[in-house]
Amino acid sequence: MRILGIESSCDETAAAVVADGTRMLSNVVASQTALHEETGGVVPEVAARAHLRALVPVVRRALADAECTWDDIDAIAVTAGPGLPGALVIGLNGARGLAYARGIPLIPVDHIEGHVCANWLIPAGNAGIPGGAAATGADGGPPELPALALVVSGGHTELLMMREHGKFERLGGTRDDAAGEAFDKVARLLGLPYPGGPPISRIAATAEVRKLRLPRAWLGESDDFSFSGLKTAVLNLVNSEGAPPAAEIAWAFEESVVDVLSKKAARAAEREGVASLLVAGGVAANRRLRERVIERATVPVHIPPIVLCTDNAAMIAAAAFRHLDDAVAPESALDIIPTAVRRGRRWA
Repeated sequence: MRILGIESSCDETAAAVVADGTRMLSNVVASQTALHEETGGVVPEVAARAHLRALVPVVRRALADAECTWDDIDAIAVTAGPGLPGALVIGLNGARGLAYARGIPLIPVDHIEGHVCANWLIPAGNAGIPGGAAATGADGGPPELPALALVVSGGHTELLMMREHGKFERLGGTRDDAAGEAFDKVARLLGLPYPGGPPISRIAATAEVRKLRLPRAWLGESDDFSFSGLKTAVLNLVNSEGAPPAAEIAWAFEESVVDVLSKKAARAAEREGVASLLVAGGVAANRRLRERVIERATVPVHIPPIVLCTDNAAMIAAAAFRHLDDAVAPESALDIIPTAVRRGRRWA
């Protein structure tokens, strides 16, 4: 079964074709990073207009790369939330129009579940994964269930239990800033460009002195996270007399974030007795985080290739395959779900 996925939750317009929920035939992403560099973050209205311009070209490219025609597509999957409302509306309505025109089912998908399902994708054809890379730290096979998922991105930091495909239990999440958001804000404090993750990692690697220790919010035995205090500590340090070099601050900041994320994920995985630990989301591309999670985990760790950590449509199509029963007619009453935490059949 071939599903065309469409993703537009934030500042990437993406389309992809995935066969049987795992085999990625194409993966096209139109990034808006350059568009938002001047403002140091995503401007929702600007992002929505950019999605409107990019949607049709990326869909056409995804079909061409997959060497598919519309007759080969069995369903269309689209991100319904969480995300920026204006951006989500463009993707959802674009997908509805295409599904209606072709007379094929539409499958609304949860963006967070998409990130988790990226761990099951296998590159094929013109999927755009250099070297056909598989998940990092895995034993070569697909992740085994039950699994614990650490989802870390610009808007989300969560620990999710996945006992069976398509059903999750939220163990904990951020009480304030998401980890990726903290990276972006600290990068701005250090005079680094947006998005903040890559430049902080690059400059941290150049730190000559590595003795500075910034606070870690452990929150007791809780599975929750907090990064606002760390961000404030960096602000105070940057503004202090005789502040350390930016590289040293970046190194200490990255170590603090990675220490908390990796330790809490490994601890929860051991406590819950899972068969595997999954890492997903844009911050999963961070080299230091990947290293520390693999070092600390007592179960096999699966992390998608870097290109599949950031927002993409292949993960949306992969998640949709696990919800074929949720397919609806495109003319059905549908709406976006911008909020990150909600109750329902899929998410507890």
